[in-house]
Amino acid sequence: MAYSIKDVFYLSTSATIAAGTSNGGSAQLDLSAYIDPIARGRTKGTGLAVYKAYFSMGQATDGEPIDDAEVGTCRFGLQAGLGVGDVATGGISLTTSQYAMTNALLVSSGDFYGPKSMIANANTTTGTMINGTPTMQYVSPSEDVPYVIVRDNVCLTYEVGEQFTSNHILSVRLECAQISLDQATLNQLLRTQTV
Repeated sequence: MAYSIKDVFYLSTSATIAAGTSNGGSAQLDLSAYIDPIARGRTKGTGLAVYKAYFSMGQATDGEPIDDAEVGTCRFGLQAGLGVGDVATGGISLTTSQYAMTNALLVSSGDFYGPKSMIANANTTTGTMINGTPTMQYVSPSEDVPYVIVRDNVCLTYEVGEQFTSNHILSVRLECAQISLDQATLNQLLRTQTV
């Protein structure tokens, strides 16, 4: 499971956050080609080790830089095996517990604050920036301790706090590798990644 540049590849997906809409949405990424949670004889099961997750937020339909008058905020994340599919903004309502550190399905998560949102204007954000806009990232896998997915999907989800003034595109790029898993590790991961 050690990080090896020769085994790493990238997967990505994106979701459009509709302007003037509340609640949440998602974009599902099918991982069935990379996952085999069943060990057969001498053949080990395989999982997808996610080493890093890179998020991007862009405005309008082409992902242009964010207007400095944007007030929208959202919480976003990657959730293994959630299986909700592609859902437009407002189609689902995610709970705060789904973005909590106690959620075993949470691969990575963070918050986004538009430049004119109350949080961004208060200058209290000490996190990173996405396209020059304050962002807090709470949990993220690493090269030393990747998040190993053994379910056949991962969902990029978001929950809108303050409504956006224009459409935004939330994207994620996963740095990952397919890895073999012994039966004990596979069983433990299957137990913890139960929806």
